[in-house]
Amino acid sequence: MAALLIEIGTEELPPRSLQALSLAFGEHLLGGLAEAGLADLGAQYQVFASPRRLAVRVAGVRDQALAREVERRGPALKAAFDAAGQPTRALLGFAQSCGVEVGALTTLETDKGAWLVHRHTQPGEALATALPRVFDAALKALPIDRRMRWGSGEHGEFVRPVHWLLALHGAQVIGFERFGLAAGNLSHGHRFHHPQPLVVDHADHYEARLEAARVIADFAARREQVAHCVGAAAAALGGRAVLDEALLDEVTALVEWPVAVAGGFDPDFLQVPAPVLIAAMRDHQKYFHVLDANGCLLAHFITVANIDSPEPQRVRAGNERVLRARLADARYFWDSDRRQPLIERSPGLAGVVYEQRLGTLADKTLRVERLAGLLAGEIGADAGHTVRAARLAKADLLTLMVGEFPELQGDMGAYYAGHDDEPAAVCTAIREHYLPRHAGDDLPASPEGLALALADRLDTLAGIVGVAGTPGGDRDPFGLRRAALAVARMLIEAQLPLDLPALLDAAAEPFGKPDLPAQVFGFILDRLPAYYEAQGFRADELEAVLSLRPGRLLDLDRRLRAVAGFRSLPEASSLIAANKRIANILAKAGDEASGASVDPALFEQPAETALLDALTAAEQSATALVEQGDYVALCRQLATLRGPVDAFFDAVMVMADDAAVRRSRLALLARLHRLFLAVADLSRLQG
Repeated sequence: MAALLIEIGTEELPPRSLQALSLAFGEHLLGGLAEAGLADLGAQYQVFASPRRLAVRVAGVRDQALAREVERRGPALKAAFDAAGQPTRALLGFAQSCGVEVGALTTLETDKGAWLVHRHTQPGEALATALPRVFDAALKALPIDRRMRWGSGEHGEFVRPVHWLLALHGAQVIGFERFGLAAGNLSHGHRFHHPQPLVVDHADHYEARLEAARVIADFAARREQVAHCVGAAAAALGGRAVLDEALLDEVTALVEWPVAVAGGFDPDFLQVPAPVLIAAMRDHQKYFHVLDANGCLLAHFITVANIDSPEPQRVRAGNERVLRARLADARYFWDSDRRQPLIERSPGLAGVVYEQRLGTLADKTLRVERLAGLLAGEIGADAGHTVRAARLAKADLLTLMVGEFPELQGDMGAYYAGHDDEPAAVCTAIREHYLPRHAGDDLPASPEGLALALADRLDTLAGIVGVAGTPGGDRDPFGLRRAALAVARMLIEAQLPLDLPALLDAAAEPFGKPDLPAQVFGFILDRLPAYYEAQGFRADELEAVLSLRPGRLLDLDRRLRAVAGFRSLPEASSLIAANKRIANILAKAGDEASGASVDPALFEQPAETALLDALTAAEQSATALVEQGDYVALCRQLATLRGPVDAFFDAVMVMADDAAVRRSRLALLARLHRLFLAVADLSRLQG
C-alpha cells in the first residue's frame, strides 16, 4: 500500500469556491476508492488547493482491491428440479449464467425456504483499472454551478480549463487520460517564479517539491502564512491589521506564494466615515486595513501579492494609485450626498419598485412606519423616534455612496441622518434595522432599532409570501428564510414577550388575505428546528413544545428549556411513559373521556384518592407558575407526581366495567394530561 496523489492543474479557480471544491474532491475521491475496495473508508487523506490546482492525497491505497466472496442466489430448490429429479430450465439457465455446472452449486437454507446459490471468490480490481472511474465520479459530484468547455469542447468540461493532470501511487504513475491530457508525474510551480514543469518523484514529496517551486499547496498552511506576514507588516507600521476571516480565506485562495506589501493613503481621506474606507479597501481591493492602539483607522493598508517582486516599491505604488482613485470617488460621494437632507430623498422612493405586485419602496415605507409604531408601544421604544427612523430607513438607497457601496446601506443612512441633526436614537435605529444580516450576527441593541428591524422583516415576510408563496428547494431570492430566522431570534434572544400571530395579523392587514398570517407563522416556526439543533436541543423536545403551537416565541423558548431540564430528572422516564399511556387511553376512549368529571364518591382504591390530592395541589401552584412563565419550577412540581401516578396505574384498572367509574377515572387522567400540557406534550418525548 502507498499514498495516492491526484492533482488537477487549471487556470485560476474561483477563489470563493476553492475550499468547497477541494473538500468535496477529497471526500468523493476517498469514497470512490473505499467503494472499490482500494482504501478504507476511514483512511487519512489531505486536500490541497491553490489558485491553479486541486489535489488530494489518500494514505494507504492498495494497488489491487482485496478479493471478496460473492454469493449469487438462484432459483428456489423446489423449482430447481422436476418430478423426475432433473434440473429445470431455470436451474440450467442460472448455472450457465454463472459459468459452472449444476453440481457446483450449493444449497442455502433460510427460514423462508431453500435456494440454490453460486459462491465464488471475485478477484479485486486493480487501481489502474478503477481509478479513471473513481476520478470521473468524484469530479461529477463537485459543487460546480456552471462547468466550462474550452478549445473545441471535445475534451470534457470543468470549472476552469485544465492544463495538466498528475496521478501517482507512491512513486508509480497511474496512467489514464482525461481532458485530452495523459496523467503523469509532472506538476507546475509558481507561474512566474517557476514556470517550467516540475517532476514530483513520489506522492509523499508533493508539498516539499511545490514549496521549492514557490507554491504553498496546503490551504491552511498558506492561510497561516498570509495572516503572519500581514500581521508583521502592520506591526512594522505601529498598528494592528484586522484579519477578517472571510477576507483571509479569499486572499489565500488568490495567491500561491503570499508576500505582504504595506501601503498608505492621504490622511485627509480619514475625514470620510471609516466604514466607507474599510469597504473600499476590504471588499473592493482585498486589502487589510490597519488600526492604531485605540482602535482608530490608520492611513495604511496591507495587500498580499502573489509574487516576491525585486521592486516591491513599484507594487506598493501601483496599489496606492488604484486605492487613491477609489477613495477620491468615495469622498466625492460623501460630500455630494450631504448636500441634500435625507428626509428630502424619501419622496424619491416612490420611483423605486420594491416588488411589482407590492408597489414601490415608498409603499413599503408607509407599511413599515405603521407597523413600527405599533411595535414601539409594545416593547417600550420611543414611538416618535421609531416612526421617524422608519420614514428615513430606506432613503440612503438613493445616495451616490450606497449606489457604489451597497453593503453600506443602513450605515450611511445613520451617518447622513446624524449630519442632518436627527436624534441619536433615530440614527441608531436606521443603522440597526438591517440587523441581523446573517445567522449569528448581532441583534439590534436599541428598542427603536428592534422595533424597526422587526417591522421591516414582518412586512417583507407578509408581502412576499402573500404574492409569491414560501420558497421551495434551495431558491430563496427574497431572503425569506433569513428574515424569518431574524424575527425568531429577535423575539427570543431580545426577550420580547410578543404575540407573533397578532403581529402577523397586523403585518398582513394591508394585503387582505385571511390565511396569510397562519402561513407566515408556520414558515417562521419551520426555522426553529435548525436554530435549536445548533444549540444542542433534541428534535423531540422541540416537537413536544411545538405541538401546543405557542404564539409567543419567548414563551416557547422557556418551555423548551424546561422540557430539556425535565428530561434529566430521575422521575422523567416514568412520567414520560405515563404520559404516553394516558394519551393512548384518552384517544381510545374518544367522546367518553370528554365532558366527564371526577367523582371521588366512586373511588375504589386509595391510589385514586392519592392521585387526586396530589393533582389538585399541583394544579393550584401551576396556574401562578404558568403566568410567571416559570416552566422549570412547574416541571419540578410535575416531577413530584411520579409516585402517585405509578401507584395509580399499579392499582387501578381505568377501563372498568362500570360506566360511571370508568368515566370518573378517565376524567382524572384527562385532568392530569391537561396539567402536563401546561408545559408541553410530554408524550412526544422518545425515552
